[in-house]
Amino acid sequence: MKIFLVEDDLEFGRALQSALQDQDHKVVWVRLAAAALQYLETESCDVLLLDLGLPDGSGFDLLRQLRGQGLSCPILVISARNSLEDRLDGLDLGADDYLIKPFDIAELLARLRAVLRRTQGLREGEESVWTISDLSLDNRRKVVSVGAAEVALSKTEFALLHALMQGADRVLTRGELEDRVLPHSEAQTLDIHISKLRKKIGEQRIRTVRGVGYMMRPQPAA
Repeated sequence: MKIFLVEDDLEFGRALQSALQDQDHKVVWVRLAAAALQYLETESCDVLLLDLGLPDGSGFDLLRQLRGQGLSCPILVISARNSLEDRLDGLDLGADDYLIKPFDIAELLARLRAVLRRTQGLREGEESVWTISDLSLDNRRKVVSVGAAEVALSKTEFALLHALMQGADRVLTRGELEDRVLPHSEAQTLDIHISKLRKKIGEQRIRTVRGVGYMMRPQPAA
């Protein structure tokens, strides 16, 4: 695995680079946001590990810029910032996971394997476009529309809607949705994302099955 590490702390960066290399991963390490942007203009990676406190800018701003430029590789935020707001911001800006420092290398490796499994792309033969009533999701183009109007969703909201539309014929439990879209998050995080998603696609499209989970309605309730 080729890992691109953006981390300004020398001691922590060296230890993390060494631990990952001991697991036979190739690690490219930079300490500045500007260096990360320059590297990714011409090079690629399998996964990006991103610290938020960088000397020349915010990791959130770098994350926003990279996703805005079309960077599609998995991004795992590694940060000592442990508030729910910071974690939600990271996920909404396009991070695939958020790991709070300090952490064990075994947990980091497990998270890396998980994000790679979730983001490895469409499996051969997997359906690309999902439609329920006038709601459409194109997984290949990453576009959601209601009628003729496109709807802007965060990466997490898109993944959540995709999961719900794939399983539209049944109730998806909270555990299923959290495992697929929000692993390692607190329980209330799912409800927050569901609420945001409802506001964007229509309040009545997602049905709450109390005590179980959520499911898509075949058409918006009147």
